[in-house]
Amino acid sequence: MSPSDNKPKLSLTVQYVIPAPPTRQQWRRWFKAALQQDVSMTLRIVDEEEGLELNKTYRGRDYATNVLTFVYEDTDPLSGDIVICAPVVEREAAEQNKDLLAHYAHLALHAALHLQGYDHETDEEATEMEARESALMLKMRYADPYLET
Repeated sequence: MSPSDNKPKLSLTVQYVIPAPPTRQQWRRWFKAALQQDVSMTLRIVDEEEGLELNKTYRGRDYATNVLTFVYEDTDPLSGDIVICAPVVEREAAEQNKDLLAHYAHLALHAALHLQGYDHETDEEATEMEARESALMLKMRYADPYLET
């Protein structure tokens, strides 16, 4: 068996409610970089209205957020849905002076880690998750998303 046979496998469906600049190949590259196990996922790129509705319904928050991750328990391979709100991502990138594709890459990594059980509810969890995200971003030759620009 070659070393590439040991890499986690990704089954990815991408749904565009509205256009966003990343290509399907870029999404695949970013998600695969964060995988530690086989994953089947659907990525849905939404507008602000759908982002608000989902965040309000599932998190009780009355605003559109950049990314939501839904994990389906006890599946093999691991499965879930990731929702990215393109207008929020684009606004954040502009406000934070970040490259738009780098910001999308960071959120893809962030969501993929959530899907695999990472969280940031405690300071310790946040430190671990952010360190993993930073290392992955640097490995892909993007800036560390947690350093001030």
